[in-house]
Amino acid sequence: MKAPRYWFDGSRPPLHARALARIYGAASRLRLKFVRPRKVSKPVLVIGNLIAGGSGKTPLTIAVVARLQAAGWTPGVASRGYGRDDAGTPRWVEPVTDPKLAGDEPVLVAARTGARVRVDADRVAAAKALIAAGCDIVVCDDGLQHYRLRRDVEIEVIDGVRRYGNGLLIPAGPMRELATRSADVDFRVLNTGSATDVAAEFGEWPMRLETGQALPLVGGRALPLSRFAGQRVHAVAGIGDPERFFATLRSHGIAVVPHAFADHHRYTAEDLRFGSDLPVLMTEKDAVKCMRFAGERHYSVPVSGELPEAFWIALLDRLTKLR
Repeated sequence: MKAPRYWFDGSRPPLHARALARIYGAASRLRLKFVRPRKVSKPVLVIGNLIAGGSGKTPLTIAVVARLQAAGWTPGVASRGYGRDDAGTPRWVEPVTDPKLAGDEPVLVAARTGARVRVDADRVAAAKALIAAGCDIVVCDDGLQHYRLRRDVEIEVIDGVRRYGNGLLIPAGPMRELATRSADVDFRVLNTGSATDVAAEFGEWPMRLETGQALPLVGGRALPLSRFAGQRVHAVAGIGDPERFFATLRSHGIAVVPHAFADHHRYTAEDLRFGSDLPVLMTEKDAVKCMRFAGERHYSVPVSGELPEAFWIALLDRLTKLR
């Protein structure tokens, strides 16, 4: 679903959206009264955001898992697996798992980290399965609003451009919870998209997305993005904010022919037929869903979340005390 313009452009939401937002807020408050958090035997670290749509959770999840592995932990990742078929069936996720069965983001996390990944609508059950499989810490991808699983550390990811939009609850605005919820989290990470230290002044840790080489989906070798500078390419993005990806390519001198799809879009071969024989560059999350019908002109452009070393020191210190 594409976000309504009034979420972020300052215009007034329609009356019906504001009425539904009040109902949504009341239902959320009522639900919280009946939730009884369940504790598991190992630490739980939750990564999420307060708005609907993407904000950079997956790059941060991958970065956190990699840093935990380097520090001697054995992390496992629990996810609902948004948009997958047969959502009621728990499943172990491998890099070769069909995204239709596991969700695009869990497959990407499994491929990038090599960690155990479990998708389950019941996060408590997913956490217990990961612990039984030998994991000594559970990382929940997109789990801030899943209160049944008791968490030890919470990290909120904030989009550095859109932030909280108009600050209103769904569907009048992008908020899953009110912005006051941010005061309760342990770490706030601002996805700036580029290097900056401004966020730290406001209690937010800046995260920049470092772009890697373009990886061919079929054969061939990795190419630096500079190889595409000065030429036109088809750019494909089915993420929360496609324009962020297009802007990244333009910053490398690439002439972008943009093709924006809805977040978590399920691709078919027809979606990638653009009528011209140009290279096609897409995000990693899109690439895992296009492998079956990709051609030699199709490339994935990976990104890595880079944060100040002080952030990692603070996070690992907090987790070491839990250990």
